[in-house]
Amino acid sequence: MRHIWRWFGPIDKVRVRDAAQAGAQGIVSALHHVPTGTAWTNEEIRKRQDEVRAGGLEWELVESIPVSESIKTMTGDWKAHVEAWKESLRHLAQAGISTVCYNFMPVLDWTRTDLRWETRDGARAMRFDLVDFVAFDIHVLQRPGAAEDYPAQLIEAAKERFATMQPEKIAALSRNIGAGLPGSADGYSIVELRTALARYNGIGADALRSNLIDFLSEVVPVAEELDMRLCAHGDDPPWPLLGLPRILSTDQDYVKVLDAVDCNANGVTFCTGSLGARPDNDLPAMVKRLAPRIHFAHLRNVRRETEGFPCSFFEDQHLDGNTDMVAVIAALVGEERRREKEGRADRQIFMRPDHGQEILDDLSRGAQPGYPAIGRLKGLAELRGIEQTLSHPAFGMK
Repeated sequence: MRHIWRWFGPIDKVRVRDAAQAGAQGIVSALHHVPTGTAWTNEEIRKRQDEVRAGGLEWELVESIPVSESIKTMTGDWKAHVEAWKESLRHLAQAGISTVCYNFMPVLDWTRTDLRWETRDGARAMRFDLVDFVAFDIHVLQRPGAAEDYPAQLIEAAKERFATMQPEKIAALSRNIGAGLPGSADGYSIVELRTALARYNGIGADALRSNLIDFLSEVVPVAEELDMRLCAHGDDPPWPLLGLPRILSTDQDYVKVLDAVDCNANGVTFCTGSLGARPDNDLPAMVKRLAPRIHFAHLRNVRRETEGFPCSFFEDQHLDGNTDMVAVIAALVGEERRREKEGRADRQIFMRPDHGQEILDDLSRGAQPGYPAIGRLKGLAELRGIEQTLSHPAFGMK
């Protein structure tokens, strides 16, 4: 696989040179400062390339060009936003960047209740506490009909939890849940979140999926013409939130979208952390089923703390948690071997060590939550070790 590292630009407290020293071969980045719905210009793309090159690596993959809420709901200026998305693809292709990760999660992208939860050994990790989330939904956000979405036992637990919450805890919970895309300055206040949710009244899973397919029907032909690959990130967490539908939570969800726009340019960002929060997702089997269209792999692990789903979970160390990471990597390596025999130009799958626990000096660095230097270095080293072992002739993988 091609080992890359997420970098949020000059504001990132982890430098490109740090990534190179950690063993990364390239950088995945985005122009977070460009307003959603606006095309990325050649000038801004070249500027980011120069910033990455100054650290000794190349900007190889985009994560992500944001898909506006107007596109997701097919309202307002959505047609202009689609055209801007296409223009961004053309400018990226001119710069030699051929793979773009994106997501289609409504309103909230990845969602956590705690961005720096302390583990048993003192490391800090991102966590989703289901009781805290329900307490926020019912008692802080006060979403109409929220109580209808949860069982009585969970509603009572949330009521008891909220009764003990201090104002600073409520404020932190609101900030964490209302945060925008990683690296973005966007986010929602309580009032703004209520307004954003209202835009999806009457839009269920089928309608949202139809909007995604319509969007892909517009942008995938452009990507195909440019010899580019688009890859959709899964829902995180992979279940409905705040009454919003989710449409990329299982392999069946992905197959519907891949079959609807059936070409290699329409692909998958396979995130083991997102999909691994659901106990009914068999990740190694999912890799094998979706393998020909996987263009990007986010490798991280979560530890589910409660049964079923939705559930509470935290982001464990890369080789711990509930996901069999060795089996996942074996499936990805097997797919690369198959592509090589097939003669595919995109034989190599991009991979990044996704998220990571804050350990050692990370605890005082104050980097983007989930994106510490040493925690990701540790994860990358472990993941590379597994891949190289499985690829060694002694194990019959070459």
